[in-house]
Amino acid sequence: MKTLPLCRIVGLGHCLPNAPIGNADLIARYGLQSTPDWIEQRTGITQRYFVQAGQTTSTLAAIAARAALVQAGLEAGQIDAIVVATCTPDYTFPSVATLVQAALGARAGGIALDVNAACSGFIAALSMAQGLFATQPGVQNILVIGAETFSNVLDFTDRSTCVLFGDGAGAVVLQRNPAGEERGVLHIQQGADGTHASLLHSEFGVAQGNIAGTVHMQGAAVFKHAVRQMGDADQAQALLQLSGHSLDDVMWLVPHQANARILEAAATSLGVPMDKVIMTVADHANTSAASIPLALSVAAEAAKLQVGQLVLLQAFGAGFTWGSASLKI
Repeated sequence: MKTLPLCRIVGLGHCLPNAPIGNADLIARYGLQSTPDWIEQRTGITQRYFVQAGQTTSTLAAIAARAALVQAGLEAGQIDAIVVATCTPDYTFPSVATLVQAALGARAGGIALDVNAACSGFIAALSMAQGLFATQPGVQNILVIGAETFSNVLDFTDRSTCVLFGDGAGAVVLQRNPAGEERGVLHIQQGADGTHASLLHSEFGVAQGNIAGTVHMQGAAVFKHAVRQMGDADQAQALLQLSGHSLDDVMWLVPHQANARILEAAATSLGVPMDKVIMTVADHANTSAASIPLALSVAAEAAKLQVGQLVLLQAFGAGFTWGSASLKI
């Protein structure tokens, strides 16, 4: 018997802080030994956004959430759960999700929790939301948010990493499907291999001191693993076949926005033409767990996403962690 999706996306929203910072501005601000062309040619990035004083991961998340609620036609009080994907939280605790719950005025007693799977965090958060729909019959509406302020963990003396990342948030409102509905979140797959943790990490944390540390990355190795996972055609086909689809049926590929070269290599490996790839990395840089919901929201704003289209999400992040999700819009 065909398994029907538990939930569908009914609202999308995003938040980008302040004015964009172009490559030339970034170089001048931090005294980088680089050129705008060098950055763009190697990454595909032309600009990014950074938070300023008073802006945090939770404030970006709340703005994106409000926009998604407006599109969904819902009030904050109708939200039963909030799941936030982030690895740059405001505090060690409480969670960003609880701060967003309070900021929105969502009802007390609802579920609020964070998920940290780095750049594949949004896929993990979607999976968590599916679990809540499956196990808690009273849950009708869930906010799933990816939000990051990576500018706070960058080493601006390391041009190989600091040019890659930006800040932002994206949010989706998931709603429990009525009986017989075939649109929605179809299937999700996830994986991890902790033996590669040293290739992309922050060197400090709570257990090793009282600072977050900065990003350290072995770029060539990360590139290879990212393309291998996000471009795994057999894995993608297996996921899509669970709902009777194939890669040929995919209207839009929405990958984690790591850098343009990774996205192009992964799409080639999957056999998906670039005109079916949603790419926002040029304008937003790598916003980690925020990149997929941010890209979805921007694509919806541009009227690219249409009812009935099959969408494939692909993500890869530190850990290493990875995940894919198939959606029927």
